[in-house]
Amino acid sequence: MLGFVRTDNEALVSYLGDPQRTVAAYRELLRRKEDALGAIRAGLSHEDAAVREGCCRLLDHLVDSGSMGRLIAMADDPDARVRIAAFHALACDRCKGDTCAPGADRVLDPALHHLASDPDARVRAMAAELVGKFVHTDDRALAALQASHARDPSPAVRKKAGWFTPGGAIYQRTLPPAPR
Repeated sequence: MLGFVRTDNEALVSYLGDPQRTVAAYRELLRRKEDALGAIRAGLSHEDAAVREGCCRLLDHLVDSGSMGRLIAMADDPDARVRIAAFHALACDRCKGDTCAPGADRVLDPALHHLASDPDARVRAMAAELVGKFVHTDDRALAALQASHARDPSPAVRKKAGWFTPGGAIYQRTLPPAPR
């Protein structure tokens, strides 16, 4: 099967760190869905950042309420690629199916922190997407995005933050309907 020596979930998770096996392992774990969740959750603590990143990307599709806290904690991983994957998984509703995305009470504070101070511009840009989900409901989100739009050292982060501020394309598209 798949040319792997071992095909148990734990082995497949470890193969996420092997550039030759990562794609096939990712697809197989995704196919196994809930049956692989325990191994994927355990993979968030793996010593190899590529494994942790792959597990975050898998949880983007397979996340459940039991994994959400672990995924939120990955926003503080020492590796920027892992933080990016974690913020994407937390911000992206498209991949979640029926799972409810976490509320501002769980994810806004870490997103605000990383938007303001993460050393990696790609992480700040992904944090802007998560903060942007709350721009119409939390004044802190709007203020942080406006500050980032005005002052972030990265032009890419300034541009993305601007999408979520008044006049920005995503801000306009996500405006709640006016009361009648």
